[in-house]
Amino acid sequence: MLNFVVTKIARHLFGLNINRFNYNNSFMKFKNIFVAFLVILLGWMLLTWSLELQSILLGVGISAVLSLLLCGSCTLFNEINLTPKAFAYSFWYLIVFLIELVKANIDVTRRVLSPSMPINPGIVKVETTLKSKLARLILANSITLTPGTFTIEINDDALYVHWIDVESDDVEGATKAIVSKFEKLLEVMYG
Repeated sequence: MLNFVVTKIARHLFGLNINRFNYNNSFMKFKNIFVAFLVILLGWMLLTWSLELQSILLGVGISAVLSLLLCGSCTLFNEINLTPKAFAYSFWYLIVFLIELVKANIDVTRRVLSPSMPINPGIVKVETTLKSKLARLILANSITLTPGTFTIEINDDALYVHWIDVESDDVEGATKAIVSKFEKLLEVMYG
């Protein structure tokens, strides 16, 4: 039933002729445009911070035009799972990230204010099981945004991270300490 609805929307709104041979290609194009539309509209709403009808309609129009112009052939959002479970995990990911962000800020502040400056900096290799490029990018950015860690390079299944206080030199220990809390949620969101 959902496929039928998506097919009808894609055919009427975007002029896409979806049949059983090009369904995946057309659906992915529609999915990319739709997700881009939502992201741009969310950005518009956050920038204008207004719920007036005129502002919302202008945001919808700008988002529609930009998403049609910019994401007709992009593949950025192909890997996103558009399921209720993935949406729920997205909010859970945001909560986990914010908690880790606060913990990391407190830890770095404690280290900076301590007279002995208890740091043991180093570069560690951590491994990820994520296959999606977008999921790896979000993982690397999440690591970098938390104070005390900085992603230097992504190389296949490995990330090289500068860590302010290296707790473990081995790959498994560093992976557990840095990556594991984010990775589980990203696997559900991006497969």
